[in-house]
Amino acid sequence: QVQLVESGGGLVQAGGSLRLSCVPSGRTTYAMGWFRQAPGKERDLVAAISWDGGRTYYADSVKGRFTISRDNTKNTVYLQMNNLKSEDTAVYYCAGDPDSDRVVLLTTDYDYWGQGTQVTVSS
Repeated sequence: QVQLVESGGGLVQAGGSLRLSCVPSGRTTYAMGWFRQAPGKERDLVAAISWDGGRTYYADSVKGRFTISRDNTKNTVYLQMNNLKSEDTAVYYCAGDPDSDRVVLLTTDYDYWGQGTQVTVSS
């Protein structure tokens, strides 16, 4: 059973930064994505990265503030979040798709999900 373990969430003031990490068990060559879900809202894609890190995608709401990256030697995917805003408050999930060598944008294409980590931005 593949497991994705997220860490790095917490409480931060507006304008601050956090870095989320996601470690998948087993093989490292997943296309990965970070999603977030605020109370009462749908789970939305925030950023995605191809298995080799060569291609990335960002939602418009986070462009220029968030950076997705990966270090396959450490089997870890990161989401660096800078200039955080109150509207970034949500549970953040990492997800993995073992079948794609590209950036994956559809929620339904991801096979594996982490348990989520809470990010709270105070204004």
